[in-house]
Amino acid sequence: MSETTKTSPADQDPGGLGDLVDVLVIGAGVTGIYQLYRAQDAGFSARLLEAGSGVGGTWYWNRYPEARFDSESYTYGYLFSKELWEEWEWSEHFAGQPEIERYFNYVVDRFDLRRHLVFGAKVASAVWDEASGTWTVRTEDGTEHRARHVVAATGILSVPFTPGIPGREDYRGEQHHTGRWPKTPVDFAGKRVAQIGTGSSGVQIVPAIADEVAQLTVYQKVADWLTPLNNRPITAEEQAGLKGDFESIRDTLNASPSGFLHQITMRSGLEDTPEQRQEFYEQKWNSPGFTKLSEHYYDMTTNATVNEEFCEFIAAKIRSIVKDPATAEKLVPKGHGYGGRRPPFGTGYYEAYNKPTVELVDINETPIVRITETGIETSEGHQEFDIIIWATGYDFGTGALNRLGVRGRQGLPLEEYWAEGPSTYLGVTTAGFPNFYFPGGPHGALGNNPRYSGDQVDYVMDLLVHGRDHGHDVVEVTSAAEQEWTDLVNDSAGQSSFLKSSYFYGANIPGKPVKQLLNPTGRWKLQELIKESVENEFPAFTFSKAQDGTAGPATA
Repeated sequence: MSETTKTSPADQDPGGLGDLVDVLVIGAGVTGIYQLYRAQDAGFSARLLEAGSGVGGTWYWNRYPEARFDSESYTYGYLFSKELWEEWEWSEHFAGQPEIERYFNYVVDRFDLRRHLVFGAKVASAVWDEASGTWTVRTEDGTEHRARHVVAATGILSVPFTPGIPGREDYRGEQHHTGRWPKTPVDFAGKRVAQIGTGSSGVQIVPAIADEVAQLTVYQKVADWLTPLNNRPITAEEQAGLKGDFESIRDTLNASPSGFLHQITMRSGLEDTPEQRQEFYEQKWNSPGFTKLSEHYYDMTTNATVNEEFCEFIAAKIRSIVKDPATAEKLVPKGHGYGGRRPPFGTGYYEAYNKPTVELVDINETPIVRITETGIETSEGHQEFDIIIWATGYDFGTGALNRLGVRGRQGLPLEEYWAEGPSTYLGVTTAGFPNFYFPGGPHGALGNNPRYSGDQVDYVMDLLVHGRDHGHDVVEVTSAAEQEWTDLVNDSAGQSSFLKSSYFYGANIPGKPVKQLLNPTGRWKLQELIKESVENEFPAFTFSKAQDGTAGPATA
């Protein structure tokens, strides 16, 4: 692909609108920016709507203290441009939020994409018109946008979830969700702080603010098998190696089942002696990020002996770090092994509980009764707080898509069609909703998100180019193809180590159907089916002209 952005006359004024564009993208996160770039590069007129005032998606909204990658920075960034790869230098192996946000702004400006962005444009509805074969997308301020194709790159972690604890609206102090953190830094100095939740964001915040607060009380529902992130600066020598090895790194990441540069250990844990396994576990403890999962024994999540032994190893680490035995036992997970839930990675998390200002409350033993005007009441009494942090996760997978007001053929609501769980084709599109795509949404592969969502963006573009080149206005997947893929996803759930109590099944949202929201067949299967589809000219789709014969907008 060239790096010269192609534009069309219909896209010269991306803000006021009414003009029909070929591709309307929703969401300026890692997937949406790539989708916009690809659409422009392929000669489609395009526009991107973003609810926030800046780019980055998750990395725009999640600006809480110590928010950072747990995928290696250079494996998360874009691979479509060698020049971009050589120009941008990540300072750390796992970059923090400010640097990540700067990166996405650099990309948008480097490829002249900002003029196609509309900020403060939260989508309220997206309605399909049968006759013209177009979508009308309305934002909350009443502005209407018309498009031939809509790509909802709204992501899987974009709708924060706050549990329905009574009294939350009565609280008079500060309260913030990690997924909607304010741009103005929160002043924790000398404050009494409550944090509810200890998932991937919660474990980053605790050590970040422990030395500032007067008191930090952490309310934990489920302990997870946290291991060290082991972050560090990227050395000059490593920078040179990264820049000089772009093609090899790109090719590895494009083919990797996990989307990382990691290499699975191709032996069973039982091939090693108990002493060798303990040495191996120590190596994993000291290794960076997801290598604890992706470079472990290949049968670590399926071999009960090895999994239990590794968990015992981590439990011993927790007990050796946390001085108070009662607190340490609360931090040792119960009821699931390593890989049963999404593993978090932290820096100084266990150590923070050795500080006199930090307290851990297990809400299974001491339930929260209500939020009051001044604090939190539990079964053991009331405690006053100045700030409450909600580190309580997201409505994963379908949350954002079900809130867009999407209406397909005959006005069918997407949220109604998915009432019992998502039904998709390759995690990209769904029957009854022509010209509508959602790369990076439900039924995507497990692993480094930008890598598999990039596969899906590329597939969407192959599909759109095929339709354009053959004079088609309307593209729609067949119900049979959708059913076949969805059945494969659901029937393959046993291939995943994740428990159905995980948010990967939507189990954290009251009333949400507990259904597979990932693709347990993995990235290789997704890539295999995408390749077959493209080579056979998209047999799972129907292509047609709009009923009224309306021609699409001019393209460059």
